[in-house]
Amino acid sequence: MFVSALFLTGSLGKEAEIKQLIPLSPACVCEIIKSLASTDFTNLDAQTDRIFRSAKERQAVRKNEKFRAEAANEHQQLGGLTEARKTFILKARGQIFLSPRRFLHVDLTQLARVRRGERREQLRQRTRQGERAEDSQQPQESESRTGWTPGGGPEREPRCHGRGLSSGLQYVHFSESLRGAAGNRIGRVVWKRPRELCEDPHLFVDGISAHDLHQGQLGNCWFVAACSSLASRESLWQKVIPDWKEQEWDTEKPESYAGIFHFRFWRFGEWVDVVIDDRLPTVDNQLVYCHSNDSNEFWSALVEKAYAKVYGCYEALDGGNTADALVDFTGGVSEPVDLLEGQMATDEAARNQLFERVLKVHNRDGLISCSIRATTIEDMEARLDCGLVKGHAYAVTDVKKVRLGHGLLAFFKSEKLHMIRMRNPWGEKEWSGPWSDSSEEWNKVSKSEREKLGVTVQDDGEFWMTFDDFCQYFTDLILCRLINTSYLSIHKTWEEEVMRGSWVHRQDPLRNRAGGCINHKATFLQNPQYVFDVKKVEDEVLICLQQKEKRATPKEGKGENLAIGFDIHRVELNRKYRMHSAQQKVAGSIYINSRCVFLRKELKEGRYVIIPTTFDPGQQGDFLLRVFTDVPSDCKELSLDEPPQTCWTGMCGYPQLVTQVHVLNAEGLQGQDSNGAVDPYVIITCEGERVRSPVQKDTRCPSFDIKGLFYRKKPKEGIHIEIYNKNMIVDTFLGQVILFSDPNERQEQHTLHLRDKGSRQDNDLPGTLTVRLITSTTLTNI
Repeated sequence: MFVSALFLTGSLGKEAEIKQLIPLSPACVCEIIKSLASTDFTNLDAQTDRIFRSAKERQAVRKNEKFRAEAANEHQQLGGLTEARKTFILKARGQIFLSPRRFLHVDLTQLARVRRGERREQLRQRTRQGERAEDSQQPQESESRTGWTPGGGPEREPRCHGRGLSSGLQYVHFSESLRGAAGNRIGRVVWKRPRELCEDPHLFVDGISAHDLHQGQLGNCWFVAACSSLASRESLWQKVIPDWKEQEWDTEKPESYAGIFHFRFWRFGEWVDVVIDDRLPTVDNQLVYCHSNDSNEFWSALVEKAYAKVYGCYEALDGGNTADALVDFTGGVSEPVDLLEGQMATDEAARNQLFERVLKVHNRDGLISCSIRATTIEDMEARLDCGLVKGHAYAVTDVKKVRLGHGLLAFFKSEKLHMIRMRNPWGEKEWSGPWSDSSEEWNKVSKSEREKLGVTVQDDGEFWMTFDDFCQYFTDLILCRLINTSYLSIHKTWEEEVMRGSWVHRQDPLRNRAGGCINHKATFLQNPQYVFDVKKVEDEVLICLQQKEKRATPKEGKGENLAIGFDIHRVELNRKYRMHSAQQKVAGSIYINSRCVFLRKELKEGRYVIIPTTFDPGQQGDFLLRVFTDVPSDCKELSLDEPPQTCWTGMCGYPQLVTQVHVLNAEGLQGQDSNGAVDPYVIITCEGERVRSPVQKDTRCPSFDIKGLFYRKKPKEGIHIEIYNKNMIVDTFLGQVILFSDPNERQEQHTLHLRDKGSRQDNDLPGTLTVRLITSTTLTNI
């Protein structure tokens, strides 16, 4: 990210010019060094991050030996600078050579130490009263929207321009008069540093926990609930707050504090770095928004500011989706569960099955949130008699099976109670029903078990309840799964495929990629298409479709997301080109104008095509498609409509027909095993191309239901369909049929007797085979 700031300070600001600098020339290195000498490291940008992302480009930089040869002359080029800045520049220059990616993520504390020495003298010359007066006159922050960005308050846009940064940068202005929940103005806001709010500020006081957070005057309980869940997982919050020990206040050297903090969020398929300064909005010397129990702790307020920076302002966080925040914190996949639609309150079997799913997600470090749906404006934040609040996001902090009883009786007793613990981001207003903090039900549990569960009798916003009561009152549940892709894990390992695409509207039907949902039959198949394989007999498939959130880029869509969704179609086992006619639909997501839509589905072995769409045709936007399977799915985009013509087409010929062969079933096959059963499978052969079906177990009347698609250069050559019995060593031939399709009949279904092969192909064998053929002389008809 620092590299972009360097380019922007010189004459290398245009992206086209930047791309031409790979690999870096010695002249470019000198330009970088000179720019490093002049920049104050405060105003940073992420434009060139993707330029250094590919391994090929990194390799090109490493191979530039001339780059290393410049080292001897650099001290002379950096004349007049402080020794601290020289040291940092030379170290950063070495990191460019070794790994541009590492250079882009250079530790902020190193950068901060350089700035401290240079700014210390300036800061001493400014009295605290003068600094506050200046801040109250210009309270806005100048920030870039994404990536490594300027911190805000201390470095405002006019000053940045004065230092020579590109005027093309985008800035985020934090308003002087902020708004709270329901849009009401908070009043006169003063931006203050933590040191101005307390004497001993820290990122964390006595560690981090879900009890640290309180919502404040912004309607972002969804975000605070996600933070509460994050706080319970050390491995996760350390990703969001990297190198937190280095960013912590140094109590032994308070004068070395530089006032910048570094956070990371997962945005549209990649982890994005966000840098802010430490100025926080206050009214009457109190934090306006998210804050901790301890007035000396500031991690929650700083994370909230960094997240608000991603969205452009604090007000953009007023009302949102907990599922999105959970994904931004983890890079996982959020699955919404409608408890009403699933009838979880009345269906005990479904409820128990759901509890096992929730317990598995929790035990595998997933994050969970829940809420009670508000159907009217009056219902929003309405408190029920049981103490729960409607339209309010709760964080699930624990899920347990609790033994009832005391001593050995509890150990040997088989009865276990399904329990779930939640937290209200307000820090108050708890559940008052059975198993609430002070209820008599806890007498059924031993004291040691209560202590292990963390039961406390205080209104701290955290409480336990049975899963039965949970399903009775709550209506929506969000399970954020951390998809395990590590082969070294003891848990199930998923194979992930990530595809990026766009809905682009064009007039040409063969080039249009914005066809709308399946309701628009004339244009539906003009959408992007992605093919993947299920290679097991049956496999659980997780699919997540994500669009770029318009709320974070309001200029592109006035803050409104598109209604998106996708359908899954079962296609021919050998399909390589785009679908042009409807195939069997096996699953589909809902259509909703949220950032993500998710589907979990059990699919049989075969080949499938995912068609991600907007609800209405003609709508444009970018999307990210993530597919998770148990074994590699070989997911890829179908970009071609038909076989391409090459330089060999004139010699080898070009297809004249396209034929779809659909093998439906067989009946009365000859028994082979001792019990008279067989394990049959089918092989379809056409002009040297073969398609093989999965094996059907122990049946003489198999239902194959498989398809093959063939682009045929020799229309008069027959299509062979052979049936074999699967054996340990050599498979046994059971019979075949030979088909000759007629292009004048678009669809034909045949039930044919099996015949022998070779010189005995006129001999009938036991059994029949039912097939359907579709043939067309237009290659883009199927």
